[in-house]
Amino acid sequence: GKKLARFTLATNENFKNKKGEKTRNTQWHNVVAWGHTADYIERFFKKGIEVALEGKLINRNYTDKDGVKRYVTEILINDLMIMK
Repeated sequence: GKKLARFTLATNENFKNKKGEKTRNTQWHNVVAWGHTADYIERFFKKGIEVALEGKLINRNYTDKDGVKRYVTEILINDLMIMK
């Protein structure tokens, strides 16, 4: 009966490569939140805002509709903050 929020979060890393060129590396993370945290996310999160999350990594697996076993790593949020 608790509310669930699932979304993806992008993290960017900016650095200079061996040639001295500025490079950006973007990684996408699956994020999960429950209860009051999910309510907060629903009300205040918008695409493109900067956030800070604290949580733990959860590894799980499931079998998809074609019978293929899939593996997923998610961040389960303990605490969060919108950066201004």
